[in-house]
Amino acid sequence: MVLEGTVLVGREFEPVEGRVVVEDGTIERIERDDVDSDDIILPAFVNAHTHIGDSIAKDAGAGLSLDELVAPPDGLKHRLLRDADRSELVGAMHRSLRYMRQGGTGAFVEFREGGVEGVEAIRDALEGVDIESVVLGRETVDAMEAADGFGASGARDGDFSRERNATREADKLFGIHAGERDAADINPALDLDPDFLVHMVHAEELHFERVEERGTPIVVCPRSNLVTKVGFPPVGDMLERTPVALGTDNVMLNSPSMFREMAFTMKLSDDRVTAPDVLRMATVAGADLAGLNCGCIEPGREPRLLVLDGDSDNLADYRDPVRAVVRRASVSDVKRVTGPGEFDD
Repeated sequence: MVLEGTVLVGREFEPVEGRVVVEDGTIERIERDDVDSDDIILPAFVNAHTHIGDSIAKDAGAGLSLDELVAPPDGLKHRLLRDADRSELVGAMHRSLRYMRQGGTGAFVEFREGGVEGVEAIRDALEGVDIESVVLGRETVDAMEAADGFGASGARDGDFSRERNATREADKLFGIHAGERDAADINPALDLDPDFLVHMVHAEELHFERVEERGTPIVVCPRSNLVTKVGFPPVGDMLERTPVALGTDNVMLNSPSMFREMAFTMKLSDDRVTAPDVLRMATVAGADLAGLNCGCIEPGREPRLLVLDGDSDNLADYRDPVRAVVRRASVSDVKRVTGPGEFDD
C-alpha cells in the first residue's frame, strides 16, 4: 500500500515529493517521484504527557492555583476523580482518545491516577480507538506492575525511591513532574535517575548540567503552564542540552490537541526554536522517550502517519510545509490518520 504527496522524511523532515511504501505493517521505503497529490504526509503525533482522566471535568476550577487544581491527594481533579462513576470516567476518556486520534495523534504517554483501577479504566477506554498507549500507573507499585511504568507526581509530594526501584527492577518507564511551581523539587527528582522529567519550567543552569550529563529527556506542556500561571518553559535552553518532547497535560486545562500545542510553543519560544525542532518535539522525541517505533518516516518504522490536505483553504499556497504544519495546520486539515493494522496484507 502507498501514500502519495509531499512526504516529511526522517528526523529533519526533509520534504520529498513522492510516496511512502508500506509492506506488512512497516514502512518499507520512501520513493521520490512526481505525483498528482497535494497531500502532506508526516508522522502521526506522539503526545508525551497526558492526564486523560480529567476528561470528566473540562475547564473546571477557574481561578484556582496549581495546587488547588491538581496537587494530590485533595486537589480539585483528585476529588472529582474519586467521586466519578466508573462508566462516566471511561466514557469521557474514550471521547478524548477519539478526539486525539482524529486530530492526528498516533500515540500518547499517560500519567494515570487511581491505582490499578485507574489503569484498568483507561485500558477499557482505549477499546476501539487505534492509538498506541504508554500508561504509567500512579500511587502504588501494584499500579506500576499493571501498567507500562510509573508516573510520579513530584518529589515535593513524597519519597518515590521504593516506586523507582520497583520500576527499575521491572524494566519499565519511570517519569516524574519537576520544576513546575519552582526549582525546589528538581534535584530530588534527578536523584531518582528518572527516564524523563515533565515541565522543568524553573530549571536553572545546575539542573541543565545534570540533565545534559545524564541525557535525561524533558517533556514540556507550555499551554498548561500558562493556564496555571507558573510560567513558560525555557525550550531553547532545553534543546541545547537534551531531547525535548511535547505534551498537552491535563484535559481539564486544555484540549489534547497537538496542533494547538505546536503552534503555541512555536510562537512563544525564542528564535533558537525552529519549526523542525517543534515538529520533532511533537513526534519522534516522544516516541524515543517512550520506546515506541513510530514518530518518524523512515524504513523500519511503524506506519503511524498523518495525512493533511495541502490544498485546504487553510494550507493552500504554503511555501514551507514544516512551518505550515507547525504554525498553521489544524484538525480541519486532517484527511487521514493511519495505524499499522490498516496496512496488513
